[in-house]
Amino acid sequence: MNRSTVVLMPAARRGAAPWPLALLVLPVLPGLLVLLLAWWPAPAGAQAPAAASLALQVKAAYLYKFAGFVEWPEGSFARADSPLVIAVAGADALAEQLERSVAGRSANGHPLLVRRLRHGEPPGPAHILFLGALERGATQELLAAAQNQAMLTVSDSAEAHALGSMVNFVTADDRLRFEVALRPAAGARLKISARMLSAAYKVQGAT
Repeated sequence: MNRSTVVLMPAARRGAAPWPLALLVLPVLPGLLVLLLAWWPAPAGAQAPAAASLALQVKAAYLYKFAGFVEWPEGSFARADSPLVIAVAGADALAEQLERSVAGRSANGHPLLVRRLRHGEPPGPAHILFLGALERGATQELLAAAQNQAMLTVSDSAEAHALGSMVNFVTADDRLRFEVALRPAAGARLKISARMLSAAYKVQGAT
């Protein structure tokens, strides 16, 4: 295999039916190996529940990779080795997958820690906040609370993105991608790497 391709093999589960495609051969973005999953095909609805499991794995991998491509302002971490906290609201299955995905991993020297938010619980302290299946009012409350903190907000619904989330998962060309809104990120004093922006499906507020 040459350096322009990478093979991804979904983890097999005992007793699970074989995947329709045993191997996924993906093109490598020049200089951006860590965001390979931007080209992982989005699962079709007919493949559930295996498709749902794969979608969770992809979203969890994205969240882990985002942590390494965002610069938080000075004072966001008590120490150089303080945990980088990813809070998850309204998506327990994703939180469970994310806990497995980030176990023993770190981003820029910060060990990754997942925190599940209960209904009505404020998001902080956290560095990344994922907004899942929530009512509009709950989404608005969490986004309003996050505005007072240096927190990257991520969602997977157009409504949450319209309400002010910074990153939003979308399905485009039958693939799971993400879009970025720069204005709320700048308001939170977050700097998103140009490499991450180059892999985004859409960037709002770019000059």
